[in-house]
Amino acid sequence: MQSITIKGSQRESVGKVATKALRNAGKVPCVLYGGDKPLHFSADEVSFKKLVYTANVYTATIELEGTTVNAILQDIQFHPVSDKILHIDFYQLFDDKEVTMNIPVRLVGTSPGVINGGSLSFAKRKLSVRALPSDLPDFINADISTLKIGNKVIVSEIASDKFSVLHPENTVVVQVRTARAAIVEDEEEEGEEGEEGATEASEEAAAE
Repeated sequence: MQSITIKGSQRESVGKVATKALRNAGKVPCVLYGGDKPLHFSADEVSFKKLVYTANVYTATIELEGTTVNAILQDIQFHPVSDKILHIDFYQLFDDKEVTMNIPVRLVGTSPGVINGGSLSFAKRKLSVRALPSDLPDFINADISTLKIGNKVIVSEIASDKFSVLHPENTVVVQVRTARAAIVEDEEEEGEEGEEGATEASEEAAAE
C-alpha cells in the first residue's frame, strides 16, 4: 500500500489553550496510539490533503524529530461549519500485527447487463479488511465483465489469501438490477443465440 509522509512536531502541552493556538497557526493536533503510550504531535494542515481528501487509501509515514513511525488514520474530526480538520488520531503499524482498514473496491470490465439497459448497483464501494501491513491492498478488484441482468458479485468471489474481508461471504458487492426495457433485450440476445444453435444443428443433420 502506498504511503504519505507527514512531518510533525511533538506537542509539549495538550491543553485547550495550546490546542487552539496550534489551530490558529494552521496546524492540526494529532495523537498516535498503539505504542507504549499515546504520542501527541502536530503537523501543518496542508500535509494531510492527500491523506484525507481522496477516495484512495494510504498509510502514513510520520516523521517526528528524527523518528519515523508507520501508521494508519484511525479517526478524524472536522469543524461542523468550515470543514477544517480539528483533530486526527493515528494508530501505529507493526510488521507482525494485523490491522483493520476500509479498502476501496475497483470495478473491472464492462457488464453486458448494463449495456443491455440494466442498472448497476454498487452496494459496497469499500470493504473492511484485516491483514498484516505488508499485505494491505490499495484496492480490491471486482470483475463485472460477465455480469448479466440479475447477476451479482459477492464477497466470497473476491476473497484473497493475503487478507480477510470482515463481511459475511454472501454480502453483495455489486449487482446488475432488472429493468423492464433491459429484460426484453437480454432475452432477445439469449433467444438469438438459441436460434443460431438450432440452425447450426439442423444444417449438420441435413448434411449427414
